[in-house]
Amino acid sequence: MATIITPKHRPQMATVRPGVMKKLSSDSTRKGVVEKVEVVLEKKDIRTIVKEVVKSAKQAVNLIDADVIVSGGRGLGGPEGFKLIEELANELGGVVGSSRAAVDSGWIAQDHQVGQTGKTVRPKIYVACGISGAIQHLAGMQTSDCIIAVNKNPDAPIFDVADYGIVGDLYKVIPMMVEEVRKVKEA
Repeated sequence: MATIITPKHRPQMATVRPGVMKKLSSDSTRKGVVEKVEVVLEKKDIRTIVKEVVKSAKQAVNLIDADVIVSGGRGLGGPEGFKLIEELANELGGVVGSSRAAVDSGWIAQDHQVGQTGKTVRPKIYVACGISGAIQHLAGMQTSDCIIAVNKNPDAPIFDVADYGIVGDLYKVIPMMVEEVRKVKEA
């Protein structure tokens, strides 16, 4: 986060990361004005050349609009742990998120990252698995409606913001959660 002052330069602009603020209901009485600006560019004005466009074959994860996010962190111990996270997310009808530690370790792509340097999210349910709860991660998910934390460290900071906390080995707890969700869905 930064404060940038540019009193002698125009135009100025500001940005807000998606998910940081709550959506307000639309106000149909507000009207906008479209201004058409004529732009004249000469070849000397263009300083960038696109040499190649490479499209990614993967589908980007939509964390911001998700109602359920199941995130994994360093406590997974490796990339194979995300198979378990994905299984729980699928059963709950959600998507897979992650901490920065998991992304920095190369276990999962950056578009799954939740936190100050990732995406700020507000799902109905956020399940944090093996995530200690560093302040940067909390900044991106602490306004979730319901936070469920699974961590083997009873003193992990994630439990300070969690609505429900489970102290235990996520490799034992998450399969039990998956089993219970399946039972409820079958009933």
